[in-house]
Amino acid sequence: MSCIIKSGLSAMALLATVSALATAPAMAAGGSSDQPSTRSVPARPANPDFENAKAALHHNQYANAIGWLNRVIAAEPNNPEAWNLLGYATRKSGDPAGSLQHYQKALSLDPRHLGAHEYIGEAYLMLDQPQRAEEHLSRLDQLCTFGCKEHRELKAAIANYKRGIKPRASN
Repeated sequence: MSCIIKSGLSAMALLATVSALATAPAMAAGGSSDQPSTRSVPARPANPDFENAKAALHHNQYANAIGWLNRVIAAEPNNPEAWNLLGYATRKSGDPAGSLQHYQKALSLDPRHLGAHEYIGEAYLMLDQPQRAEEHLSRLDQLCTFGCKEHRELKAAIANYKRGIKPRASN
């Protein structure tokens, strides 16, 4: 019994030591463990063009979104989400063939981008290329270990396509 008490006390002493060491840098800097550090890195401000593009997409204003997204991409050419949304707006504007290059760019920047895999699959269905859509469904199956919305939606779109219902350009 005394062995258990001693090991319990040792564990408590260790916990107290670790806790003291963790707060020491904040105390040394003149702060306290209850206050946030004033030396934190400021968050990167949101790109207003990106926010405007998302708002335009929310209102199905695809031409406006394309304009905003082109501005985002000019400022952030390695932003896979901007490329993905540019593909989405282009496809929803009625140009599924034109959207492919944007989805491909998004996937070249982030091969694991779930939305780009879903949306390019839908574009391929609009272009009567279900085998290409199936390739992206297969990739989503690999990426979404426990399932994901993008996999379910592309799978449903493929099932609908097989029943004769193609995805539409705009909502």
